[in-house]
Formats: sequence, structure tokens, C-alpha cells
Amino acid sequence: MIGHKVLLSVGDSISRVLPIIKENNRYKIQFESEFEFTPEKLVETVDHVVKETELANHYIVEVEQCKTKELVYSFKMNFREQADIIPCKTRTQPKSCYNLIFVFTKKRAKNETAFNNVSNFSNESNTDTNTIYYSISIIIIFLLTSIFYFLKKKKLKRGVDSNIVSLGDYHFDKRNTELLIKDQIIELTNKEADLLILLYNAVNTTVRREVILNMVWEDEGGYVGRTLDVFISKLRKKLEFDSKVKIVNVRGVGYKLVLDV
Repeated sequence: MIGHKVLLSVGDSISRVLPIIKENNRYKIQFESEFEFTPEKLVETVDHVVKETELANHYIVEVEQCKTKELVYSFKMNFREQADIIPCKTRTQPKSCYNLIFVFTKKRAKNETAFNNVSNFSNESNTDTNTIYYSISIIIIFLLTSIFYFLKKKKLKRGVDSNIVSLGDYHFDKRNTELLIKDQIIELTNKEADLLILLYNAVNTTVRREVILNMVWEDEGGYVGRTLDVFISKLRKKLEFDSKVKIVNVRGVGYKLVLDV
């Protein structure tokens, strides 16, 4: 309680009081953050807590630098009368890392119990912090799991879309003229998509060249020489990631899409 009251007296309501270290009748109170303090305010705060908790009538409080262990201020309380050991009450101590050492000059039955309660409070504060972190972790895991489930469900829903058909490991999106395999999207031109749809509708069956030309190119008049063969070659290239999907040339007749199940 003393450590927390000291922090509040210097305007710090966020930093933690670290676990108290006990050495015989000396109790070292450590703080998480640096702070500055006014000696008069420190004396007033400590004295108020001690009187309120009936912790002791005879004690010494020392303030030391964390790193150098230099004593920067101390005071002694004896029968509720204050006497300074180091007379620097009017000077504000600069912001730094300080330890507060509480020394009992005459023990009372409540001393150890009270400080143990303070130590337990510090440990409980640490436990509460760990609990918060654990709860946040659980929430994050839950959110990630929910997102994964949603995406998987969306993917499954997409798989039964009438505009998406399976070609081995591929999914052929007829509407968007795309081939999907794993995380890869392969775009098709309109002619490539029309050609693949025609071959897919007659899967494992030969489609004659003249039928392909009439169905895909119709009366555009743009067919010259080996245009069909060029498009077949492009489709084969885009289907090469799955060896079970093949476009076979039936010499002198046409082409057929072969799916090895």
C-alpha cells in the first residue's frame, strides 16, 4: 500500500510497484518507473499510511538511488514525532529510479503481516496483468479462427457455384474467365474461355475443328491459318500445373479435353 500511495502522491496512477524484498527488518519497495518527489510530501504520505494501518510507531524510511545505491533522503519516526536524518526537506529530488527502504526500529506484531499483504498485492497485480494478456491472446485466437472458418466456408460456397467448374486441381470460373489453382489466379481471354467451355462441355470427347471454329470464332472472318492451334497452345500452357488435365490433338479431326480421374 505504501508504494502505491507514494506513486499516487507524485501523480503516477499507472506504474506498478514491484515485489517487495525483505532483508531482516528491512523492506525494500521497488518501482517500475522513475519519478521525482518532494521530501515533505513523501513524509506526509508514508506517515499517513502508517498511522492508518497502525503499521509501526518506530521506523526509518530511506530513499536510495537504484543504480548507485546512494542514500538521497531519509527520515525517522519515533513515537509519532518526526526527525530528519538528512536535512533536505525543502528540495525536490529530480526524476530518477528510487528504492524506498522501510526499517523497523521496534517490531510490532502487525509489521510483517502488513508488508506481506503489500507484497501479495503486488504479486496479485502482476497476476492480473498476466490474466489480461492471456484474455487478449484468447480473443485474438478466436478472431483468427473465425476469419479462417469464414474464408473456408466462402471458398466451399464458391466451389458449388454453377459458374465455377472443376478441372482436376483447377477451378474454372466461367463468369470471370479465370483459372484458379491453389492460391494462383490465371486469367483467360474471352476466346480462350469460350474454347475451354466448349471442350469442357464435351469432356473426353473429340470436338471437330470446324465445330470449334464455328462455335468460338463464328463468322468473324478473323481466322487465319493456325489461329486455333495457337489458342490451344496457350490453353495447354495455362493448364500445365495439373498433369491430369490435357488437351489432346486428334490428328485430322480436332481436339478433346481429357481429364484423368
